[in-house]
Amino acid sequence: MKLLGNFFWGTESHKWIARIAICTMLVMQPSMAQQAQNYKCNRTDLPQLVDVTAKTGIKFSHDTDADKRYITESMSGGVLIIDYDRDGWPDIYFTNAPTVALSLANKGARSELYRNNGDGTFTDVSDKAGVAHPCIAFGGSVGDYNNDNWPDMYVTCLGENVLYRNNGDGTFTDVAKQAGVADPRWTMGSSFGDYDSDGFLDLMTTNYVDFRLNDLPGFGNAPTCKYRGIDVQCGPRGLRGAGDALFHNNGDGTFTEVSKEAGVDDPNGYYGLTTVFVDFDDDNKPDIFVADDATPNFLYHNQGDGKFVEYGMESGVAVSDDGAEQACMGVAIGDYMHTGRPSIGVTNFADEYTTLYRNDGAMNFKDVAYASKIAVPSLPWVKWGFFFFDLENDGWLDLFHGAGHVYPQVDSLSSGARYKEPKNLYINKRDGTFCDGTDEAGPFLKVPQVNRGIVYADLDNDGNLDIVINNQDGAPTILKNSGHKSNHWATFELQGTKSNRLGIGARVKVFTGDVVQTSWLISGGSYISQNDMRLHFGLGAATTIDKVEVRWSSGKVDTIQNLKADQFYGLLEGEGVVPLERVRPKLKAK
Repeated sequence: MKLLGNFFWGTESHKWIARIAICTMLVMQPSMAQQAQNYKCNRTDLPQLVDVTAKTGIKFSHDTDADKRYITESMSGGVLIIDYDRDGWPDIYFTNAPTVALSLANKGARSELYRNNGDGTFTDVSDKAGVAHPCIAFGGSVGDYNNDNWPDMYVTCLGENVLYRNNGDGTFTDVAKQAGVADPRWTMGSSFGDYDSDGFLDLMTTNYVDFRLNDLPGFGNAPTCKYRGIDVQCGPRGLRGAGDALFHNNGDGTFTEVSKEAGVDDPNGYYGLTTVFVDFDDDNKPDIFVADDATPNFLYHNQGDGKFVEYGMESGVAVSDDGAEQACMGVAIGDYMHTGRPSIGVTNFADEYTTLYRNDGAMNFKDVAYASKIAVPSLPWVKWGFFFFDLENDGWLDLFHGAGHVYPQVDSLSSGARYKEPKNLYINKRDGTFCDGTDEAGPFLKVPQVNRGIVYADLDNDGNLDIVINNQDGAPTILKNSGHKSNHWATFELQGTKSNRLGIGARVKVFTGDVVQTSWLISGGSYISQNDMRLHFGLGAATTIDKVEVRWSSGKVDTIQNLKADQFYGLLEGEGVVPLERVRPKLKAK
């Protein structure tokens, strides 16, 4: 079989090895469907995730080309949760990218910001806010880069990126050029983090491939790119990588690009997708993880002197447990075993399982995807948005990811992959393993879609985390979490004083009895998206929190005793719990 020229997601040799291995398994073992049944939760009490999109008033639709002739047309669809007006109700921003044909005709695609009305409905404020047409938009992240207490949005683009400064009056202004962060390459992932602890948020961005509208890769003609014998879009294999960027915040509204000096510039041009700043070794210096498509992942260890050392291979997160490079896309961060250490989940292409890198401390990780029982249920799908969250508020983090192929042409195959695919929900069994609760948390999870960015947020402030999905080829999806009535929760909204104002990088520990949960306030993640920036903890049967410990990025530690469950709390650096209005500025009059 001719493999030369078959440039598509994942390492080609590894993909054929995986297929041969799977075929061997099918001959020697029960069918994949039978095996999948062994991973089911078999529970009847899981909260239901109910599709309420039609009731929300959200009318957004992602632009599409039916054939997906070019790689840019398969990659867009990040979604950002941002309380842009600081009223305590999470708002939603959907990114959108036009087709190549529309881009060549200088016609954009409409991205949309929806204001949460607080009653289950949303209002399109995109034009009023000035964010409807940022660029050929793919994803983004949220941060307060100028410490004015108003959350800003960074939007990643094919071409110059956009930094939307929140004006505090319901509008935004693009200041990317004057701030020095309008990278002209094709940027996918972004994350704000204060890597030098100066109180100002820096910005890491990952660039994908060197894609140029005036020099398009072939489709259906020389060079022909194939997947399972059918003509498909080319990339990322066969295209040049574009390198990454780190922008240091100068504290005056501008940034300086320092990736080469810091050691994070990706000189070999790997295919960067999602990135996050996270303190992986608990030294209060944020490290950087980069999920690279079809190339090894990066884990940059913060040295504390403005430089990073790349530890991907040494730490165990660069490749899969069997040493294969994977088509890594989405990133989940969470302490799913109550060890106080953030583990890493990564979604991958079809025939590549979802990886789970357990953090064993001292920058050492172990791929436990098979041991944790999330690998087999994930194998058939092309996976994207991914996160840890507590579905049932029992105090143990579950996992959720979406799926959807990149090639609509797979529907022409007689068997195997399909373009629209279901989602996966993994329920934490509290022993380091998960069970597959996809069939038991509501029928919609099995409805096939083409998911991309997926995030969680308590949209209706009822103490249950809901889900927002940006789909290609049509409307988004809003899934309401019905909750577990006997379990309790608490949610914390942070504001730094010496630290950056949004509190990004803070570590929060919640103590209830002998259970200690740990969470980190993170910018970016999932698949080029942004989750709710309030930190939510399920408390199970506990009606009182014994202690909350907050370690801010400045190093300041605040300790709070005896808090009631089922409440939203404001945490102000140096003071502890304060009324929520003290951590939220009031909207200015225009």
